[in-house]
Amino acid sequence: MSESRLLLDAEGIEKTIRRIVEELASFVGKPDGVVVIGIRSHGVTLAERIHKMFALEYEWDLPLGILDTTMYRDDLAQLERQPPIRSTQLDFDVTDRLVVLVDDVISTGRTARCALDAIMDFGRPRAIRLVALVDRGLRELPIQPNITGIAVDTTHEQRVQVCLRESDSEDGVWLHPTPDSPSR
Repeated sequence: MSESRLLLDAEGIEKTIRRIVEELASFVGKPDGVVVIGIRSHGVTLAERIHKMFALEYEWDLPLGILDTTMYRDDLAQLERQPPIRSTQLDFDVTDRLVVLVDDVISTGRTARCALDAIMDFGRPRAIRLVALVDRGLRELPIQPNITGIAVDTTHEQRVQVCLRESDSEDGVWLHPTPDSPSR
């Protein structure tokens, strides 16, 4: 059995987020009508870091929101234990806005689909751009991030673990040989 492998250390995460922000700034051009929304839970932390970097580097004060996708999951009836439902906090209208949707890991595309459904319940955005720190492949739905921090080929037996200092003891992204939690 293979060992866990470090994909990004703290410096790597910082550089990757900086590159993501630069790509987003280049893509959107100006902050008018742009909002940043993080998918619970690590997507929120990444969205907060992106939001902060936009403020520091570009002096853009973008609205920041938090999205919980639990009620939009397509597997709730199949789960042994129901996941906790946490609050969604969108203190702004998404209608006619460019939504930057942020998540830590994209795999099957199911969480992103849930997030798209949830956002549409809040209004009709002009566009939505999906940002993922890690793309691990294994797509089940035809959903691709517009901006990816890193892409890594994985198998169903592997697990990507993202740790962020705000909620974990350190920053890092690891690839583990066997899953000890459900695939994302």
